[in-house]
Amino acid sequence: MRFFLPFFMNITALYRIFQNHPLISTDSRKIEQGSLFFALKGENFNGNTFALNALEIGASYAVVDEEEYAVDERIILVKNVLRTLQELARHHRQSLGIPVLAITGTNGKTTTKELIASVLSRKYNLVYTRGNLNNHIGVPLTLLTLKSDTQMAVIEMGANHPGEIDALCHIALPDFGLITNVGSAHLEGFGSFEGVIQTKTELYRFLEKKDGAIFINLANNYLKERAGSVKKIGYSTVPDPAGLEGEVVSSNPFLILKVLFPKGWMYIKTRLVGSYNLENALAAAAVGQYFGIDPLEISMALEGYQPDNNRSQLVDKQHNRLLMDAYNANPSSTRAALENFAMLEAPKKAIILGDMLELGDVAPEEHQKIIDYLSTIKTDLVILTGAQYSGCHLPAEFLHFLSATALAEFLGKEQLSGYLILIKGSRGMKLESVNHLL
Repeated sequence: MRFFLPFFMNITALYRIFQNHPLISTDSRKIEQGSLFFALKGENFNGNTFALNALEIGASYAVVDEEEYAVDERIILVKNVLRTLQELARHHRQSLGIPVLAITGTNGKTTTKELIASVLSRKYNLVYTRGNLNNHIGVPLTLLTLKSDTQMAVIEMGANHPGEIDALCHIALPDFGLITNVGSAHLEGFGSFEGVIQTKTELYRFLEKKDGAIFINLANNYLKERAGSVKKIGYSTVPDPAGLEGEVVSSNPFLILKVLFPKGWMYIKTRLVGSYNLENALAAAAVGQYFGIDPLEISMALEGYQPDNNRSQLVDKQHNRLLMDAYNANPSSTRAALENFAMLEAPKKAIILGDMLELGDVAPEEHQKIIDYLSTIKTDLVILTGAQYSGCHLPAEFLHFLSATALAEFLGKEQLSGYLILIKGSRGMKLESVNHLL
């Protein structure tokens, strides 16, 4: 049978092929043997041109959307490869019918997702978003890893523009949702803080129509006001009988929290740095409790979680101790990191901040606010990196470099020693590249 002849293959027929070849490849340089290669397009590449090569190096089938590349009976022609990938993922998710929890938010969504996965994995065969595959391509790729014995899925959803969360919901069809918080991030795409809220709460509106349920921090008024009539499973960082209560015991440097389960308070010692992780850990506890995880198992899961990828990590180097939080940065997460760092005790303290990117027209104002707050913190050394901070009114004692490369040159000569150092900046600033010099 020559699939590329004059018709476009429908999802039902493609799904039958997927069931026999349940591996997806989208990068022709990393073809898995026996996989389906989806010829995606980008600004600087056309996956259609690699379809035949993908077959030659091990793919069983290739999916293309330009007829001129359908030159082999193993090449499947569709109208749009990306939409087909998304429709196949939705079809697969529907066919399994398992509970799906979607997570979004401005700060902490990846950490919260990882903590929830750690908790739920104590009882369920779980599939969850790996790394940061949380967009219109990553979400369907995650869904297509679901197996017949998968019992639950946790799907992270990111967004840079209005409508993206709603679009991802229509692919993943979540039954449950959780928004960690809302803050000023990606304002270039959203236009305003209100735009951020409207986009994130698209998850609530989808679940309201689907008769789903949300896990919600009852102490967050922004989220409570927009939750509507959707079923709520509450947790709270302030006393509230309507939800699972939790509070910080200490955070110097690792977060210790206590959670009020039905049988009483339980103390949990995490490996997370920062009191701001209370919400993330408490959300995971609330999800675990709802899905029948014993409190002791929840505690063990949270205590056993080891952060990585420059998120809330404490790294002991030869000469200094680093608090790495350089995976992402926006005004709310940077302020929270600074507030937490101000409370930590150390003989010498230093702060290295990189620009907060994608803030649009409010970038100068938001960066100046961070500088103004920094001026109130007692610390021995402040180093700023990036063009945005260069436009701020800086105290004379603050050091500034335009790039991570220039910062690295300084650190290579200065050789700091004996400091507790907070490193915080947007991933695009590449501050992790200076770690070896500290």
